[in-house]
Parts: sequence; C-alpha cells; structure tokens
Amino acid sequence: MAYGVTLGATYLGQGRCRFRLWAPLAREVAVRIVAPTERVEFLNPGERGYYEGEMEGVEPGSLYYYILDGQKLPDPASRFQPQGVHGPSQVMAKEDFLWSDTGWRGPIMEELIFYELHVGTFTPEGTFEAVIPHLGTLTALGVTAVELMPVAQFPGSRNWGYDGVFPFAVQASYGGPDGLRRLVNACHGHGLAVFLDVVYNHLGPEGNYLARFGPYFTERYRTPWGPALNFDGPGSDEVRRFFIENALYWLIEFHIDGLRLDAVHAIMDNSAMPFLEELASAVKDAGERLGRRVYLIAESDLNDPRLIRPSSFGGYDVDAQWCDDFHHALHALLTGERNGYYRDFGSLGSMARALKTGYVYTGQYSSYRQRRHGRHPHLTRGDRLVVFVQNHDQVGNRARGERLSVLVPFARLKLAAAVVLLSPFIPLLFMGEEYAETAPFLYFTSHSDPQLAAAVREGRRQEFADHNWEGEVPDPQEEATFLDSRLNFNLRRQGRHGVLWEFYRQLIQLRRQLSPLAELNLENMEVIAYEQERVLFVRRWSDDSEVSLIFSFNDSSRDLTLPLPPGRWQKRLDAAEERWLGDGSPAPAMVVSPGEVQIAVSPWSCLLYERLKEACAD
Repeated sequence: MAYGVTLGATYLGQGRCRFRLWAPLAREVAVRIVAPTERVEFLNPGERGYYEGEMEGVEPGSLYYYILDGQKLPDPASRFQPQGVHGPSQVMAKEDFLWSDTGWRGPIMEELIFYELHVGTFTPEGTFEAVIPHLGTLTALGVTAVELMPVAQFPGSRNWGYDGVFPFAVQASYGGPDGLRRLVNACHGHGLAVFLDVVYNHLGPEGNYLARFGPYFTERYRTPWGPALNFDGPGSDEVRRFFIENALYWLIEFHIDGLRLDAVHAIMDNSAMPFLEELASAVKDAGERLGRRVYLIAESDLNDPRLIRPSSFGGYDVDAQWCDDFHHALHALLTGERNGYYRDFGSLGSMARALKTGYVYTGQYSSYRQRRHGRHPHLTRGDRLVVFVQNHDQVGNRARGERLSVLVPFARLKLAAAVVLLSPFIPLLFMGEEYAETAPFLYFTSHSDPQLAAAVREGRRQEFADHNWEGEVPDPQEEATFLDSRLNFNLRRQGRHGVLWEFYRQLIQLRRQLSPLAELNLENMEVIAYEQERVLFVRRWSDDSEVSLIFSFNDSSRDLTLPLPPGRWQKRLDAAEERWLGDGSPAPAMVVSPGEVQIAVSPWSCLLYERLKEACAD
C-alpha cells in the first residue's frame, strides 16, 4: 500500500486549503473556521468513512474546528494547537520554511551515538530554539544523533511528552512546528542526526478526542493506559494509516532522520501483517524516495528478536531496539540494588552475557516475571541494539528521579561510561550524564482536570511499591517538580564534572579510532567473567587490530592473570589515572605477553590495551 501525508488540513496555496478527515461514526462533517473570520462549510463523504473538501479563502494561520453531527472538535491530525489541546487547530504552510540541509544523508547505523534530551528541561527557556546554542558542545563531545523525547501536543506546558493527544501537532510551548524545523536544520548543520520519540501505543487522557471520530481504540486488549489502539480489528486499516502517515510526516516535512517507537510491547496486534512490519516497510520506502538514511528504533521489554529480524526471515524489520537487559545488568552491579526487576541481575555473568549477546534473558527463568523470558537474538552485529546506563525511564521512573551521579561514587560513573561506550552496541547518553548532572529527572505534568491530576499523583505512589523506595514521591503537578528537573550546564566546567566530560569525549574518540571498537562485530569478540574477582575481560579484534578491555567491579585492587594473546600491548586508557581523578594506577603502560600476563587492576576501573603491530623484518 502506498502512503503519503494526506490527513488534516493541507494548504494548497493561493488561499485554498484541503481538509481530509476519517470519521466513520459521523453522519455529517463540517469545517468551522473561527479566525480570522467565521464561516462553515460541509465536507463531502467518501469511501470507508472519509470526509474531504477544499475551501477557498483559507490562509495559513486560520483557526478551525470540525463539526461532527453538531459537536465541535479539534482536528485529530492537527498540525498546530496554539491554544492547547482543547482549542482550535491551525492551518500551517510548510513551504514557508527555508531548509539549508541540502545533501544531508545522515549517518550509517554503526556511527550513531545518541544523546537523549527533553526539550522542556534541557534549558531554562525550555524551547527548541534554546537547544541550538548547545549543539556545538554535543558535536565536540562526539555525539552524532540527538534524540528528542516526544514533542506531540500534550496538555499544559509541562510533560514528559507521553501524554500527547495530537500526534501531528508540535508542542506549542516548545516553539511549534517552525521551532522544530529550525532545530533540525541546525542539527544537520552541525552534522547531527535527529531522532524523534513517537508514541503509537496509547494517547494521553486529557484532550484525547480520537474515539469520537472512529474506532481508534479497542476493548479487546488492555494496556497500562487503558484500551489499546485498534491495529487489528474492524476499521484498523484506517487507524494504521493515521499513524503511518504520522511517521512519514516527521520524516518528510521535518527532515527527521529516525523515529524511536515507545513501548511497542504495548501495541496489541495479532494480524498476519503486523502494524510494526507495515510501518517499517513504509518508512524504508520513504527513505529511498527522500534519498536519505532513515531509521526505526523500538523500545521493547520482550527480548523478542522478531522485532529486529528482517521480514524475509519472519521479522518486523525494525532497524534496532533499546536493550533494557544491558542497563539492568550494569545498574545492578554499580549500585547493588536488587528491588523490582533488578532482582534478576547483579552477577558478572549477567553483564558478560549482556556484552556478548545484548539480551541477558534468552529463554531462561526470570524470578521477577516468575516465568521464562526472552529468546536468543543470534546477532552477528551489535548495531541492532541501543544500550545505556541512564535514560528518561530508568532515571525518571525512580521515586525521586535520582541520576546515577548521586547514587554511586565518581569511579563508578567512569566505569559505567566505559562499559557503554566501549561496548559493541549503539550507545545512548541521557542529557547531563556526560558531566554528572546532579539535578533529578522527575515525572511532571500540568493537567487542567483536578481529578485527573489527583489520579496521576496517586498512581505514581502506587507504582513504586514493588521497588520498596522510601520517602515522599514528588507531586507531578507541582511546578517545582518540573523546575527541579532542569539541567545546570555550568557544572560542566567545574571540577569532577569537567573531568567526566573529558573522559566521555576520550571514550568516544577511542571508539572511533580503534577499528575493533568501531566495527560492532559480535563474532570478533571474547568475553570472560571472573565472578570471584568481579572483573570482566573483553577481547575484540578486527582484520588488522586487537584490543583488550578490563572492567573491574571490585572494591579493592587485584592482581589478575589474564589471557592476553602473545605480543606487545600498549595502554590506551586507564580510568584509575590521576588525570581522571583516580588514585593512581599500578597497571603498566606497556605489557609484553607470552600468552597470558598478570596485571594489577584498580577497584571500580577500566583498562584498555591495544596490541601493537610487529615491525616486519627486512
């Protein structure tokens, strides 16, 4: 099926605007223009419940509602909601923006290094425009892709974005559609790709009018947010079209390079052609037409490789997925936490498995789930998985939103960075992580309905019961909760914060410079867990180079005999050195190994050795 962007109000030029709406539940549909002058015109009914018509004298900036059988409603495919989720929709003209990114194709997968940010808390201004001055710093760090948390219109001005109710409308308080275009254009000018987090598993509770237009939801399945979106029942073809057109809208009209699909395990779909597979096919076709690399990356906690398996092998052909197991294995080692889902992790063996395969659970019994979980991915390349030690979920879904920087000592922050950035997978950093931001990232909302606000407040308290986190949960509705979550970039220039930033930059440089680290080849890799010594030994190689990584999760120094292949090995990184605010390292700068060698390993540290090429005799 061929897809374009056809829904909603499309400005055709010269005062003409086409309106297209799917409303199979309506007997008649009209467009009511409310500004700059009032007028009403009825749309023509078509096949499958679509209504369509062109109106003269409608310029960009015009405000309108649909009238369904006498009921006034905003456009579900609205491009802009300047007065919020309950206000009128606005006609927009995309041709007004002048792009300067001609020739931009985007990075290849193995070059991606993500930086996830929330527009509202990234700067004091909380706008797209305010992000732009920081792009040079991200480029200097070595980041190659900015990943924006959802920007679809949500109620009020404070929200993570997962309560969006107008999937096509860019959040007004962030700067609206042109603000997002300016940010994407600037990112491309700095050599940064832009990925956008989109939510196709539910809509938020306030301002959610979709059910009044058609069977967008189904009671056959339930999600944590209520009825599931209807992707496999009567009317589901048009529901799919709505969300696929939304995906293409971001790629075509905003030059977005890829989409991160939120919680696809909550997309309920038992059809022979799953929505996710159809979406992936449509996105790939769009990328070919646009002449750009575009990607789909999904969040899923199922450990099901069908998500990232090619469609020719029975998969959905999504380009990559977030890997929670990697995070859980690393976090449990660093913090010692064993509550909630962390009870399944905490051993060196789990971390070794995560480094080698991505998934830790590949079919074995999970005590947290009380059943077997996952399936072996059988990957040969690591660019199908995105790994992290922090992200919005893993920080923000703690009771008090603590970042790793306030949970563990400085040495462990360096170790965490090294494990992620020197892994054979695609790394993701969460905003502020690179300089040990201390501000929490809390859950915040600005709902206008007091009953809904109270329900959200109580729901957050109940959510943390399984983790046994103590203390009062900050009120999501309080403005202070939002303000406390804003970054303090001045920290980046101070003491250990600045040192950590430089450490991250060094890790990224090594990842690029050393071919065994850059190639993400899972077959050219060996991982050994020394459980008693709490040390991981990782060897990675390419056709012409080889590196060895030593990760210590021990509280004390250890002399460890390691199987370094014969040759001369030069130390390229040592987190225990004083330049990285360590206590000084006993590890030698050069090692000559006959096949194994004893190395002094500092507590909570990382060592990287590169095998030197032997000079050829004349």
